[in-house]
Amino acid sequence: MGTNDIFILAIESSCDETSAAVIADGKVLNNIVATQSVHEKYGGVVPELASRAHQENLIPVVQEAILSSGISKDQLSAVAFTRGPGLMGSLLVGVSFAKAFAFAKKIPLIEVNHMNAHILAHFIEDPKPNFPFICLTVSGGHTQLVLVKSHLEMEVIGETQDDAVGEAFDKTAKLLGLPYPGGPLIDKYAKEGNPKAFQFPITRMPELNYSFSGIKTAVLYFLRDQLKENPKFIEENLADLCASIQYSLVEMLLIKLKAAVKQYGVKEVAIAGGVSANSGLRDTLTQFATQKGWNLYIPKFEYCTDNAAMIAMAAHYKYLKGEFSSMDVTPLAKMKI
Repeated sequence: MGTNDIFILAIESSCDETSAAVIADGKVLNNIVATQSVHEKYGGVVPELASRAHQENLIPVVQEAILSSGISKDQLSAVAFTRGPGLMGSLLVGVSFAKAFAFAKKIPLIEVNHMNAHILAHFIEDPKPNFPFICLTVSGGHTQLVLVKSHLEMEVIGETQDDAVGEAFDKTAKLLGLPYPGGPLIDKYAKEGNPKAFQFPITRMPELNYSFSGIKTAVLYFLRDQLKENPKFIEENLADLCASIQYSLVEMLLIKLKAAVKQYGVKEVAIAGGVSANSGLRDTLTQFATQKGWNLYIPKFEYCTDNAAMIAMAAHYKYLKGEFSSMDVTPLAKMKI
């Protein structure tokens, strides 16, 4: 490593994962993640508990990232952090640490939009998409179709009008009696089930927008009626229920993605965010991309969920453009691309 290398420490603390990473000239050296298990018994993320866990985890995670990178704190060129969107208390922990670190080391601060970073996770490793490309970003809090024109120029062309698809997975899983987080469990059981066993409504929204609240209500009433007839209905049909719910949600995602590809004439297609780890979505999209001749890009599982490597990658491109933040920067619970 030369004397002019760009070394950036990145911090991610938007929800319930505390993560730190170091990037050197655009190459991610590590990606340290501490996952919080405290939320499982509550059936969802408890913001106050998340903030406390970030306070406990952040210094050890940062220390591990710096140590395992092989560079010293004094070699760092900048410190990056997630400004938003996310839970305000969780973001505050990361932002406050980053500001203190940057002040102590007299290095620049780089704020990163969490949703931009999910998309830029595609540039951590090869193969990398060519510009322009369309990215379907799917997570617990967001579902968006984004036209990506360059590393720093992105346009949201469609998004959910209510629940995100990740919420839809978790909420329907809860109706089935599955523990939090339920989305991965629906994926697991769906592999053994028949996706056409039960029909749930496919919500169709104007233009390239989504709606996922309807399927939750439909599943609620369907289960209520079936359980009256057979109290063991869920237990006896769990795999088929999971497969059918997953099929409907994936179908809704793909209908709009297909429309976006056609509308914009772009065949470079990517998926990002926590729900892009779903095997049903990956498999269906891979098959469809092969049929249609799309170039499809899917990140490794470790870069789908919230992580600092993607924050580091976004920060690298901002550093090259000299896009730094002032010391009075504050976190934003809501933040547009």
